[in-house]
Amino acid sequence: MNRNYQLGLLHLVHLLIGVDGVTDVRELEALCKIKTNEKIADDILAEFEETKSDKSEKELYDIGLEHLQQCSDEEKLKIFSTLYCLSEIDGRVHVKEIRLLLYSIKSAGIDFNDVVHYAKSNPTMLT
Repeated sequence: MNRNYQLGLLHLVHLLIGVDGVTDVRELEALCKIKTNEKIADDILAEFEETKSDKSEKELYDIGLEHLQQCSDEEKLKIFSTLYCLSEIDGRVHVKEIRLLLYSIKSAGIDFNDVVHYAKSNPTMLT
């Protein structure tokens, strides 16, 4: 799998999980599923963990978007669809999650309706 895809995904998932100030157990379980389903290697995880340890949220966001810019449109759609599903996983969608998702989608040049359609077409992404 594309290294930039995996690192972009990890950065944005990390930010989405923490943006509302509450880390729900369902979000952490989904993160484990994402790591498994995307076959994220230990060296990629280690690189991400090292990066996030000394960076601000803004820096992590910028790094995530840098990785995203190296992804195909299909990979971008998959990342944002995963984030879209993740935002709903705890049974409530916080306004900060919506803002992060919409702003990221716009920054990546992807249409929100395409993200929703992709997510609905792939309902088992986090199961």
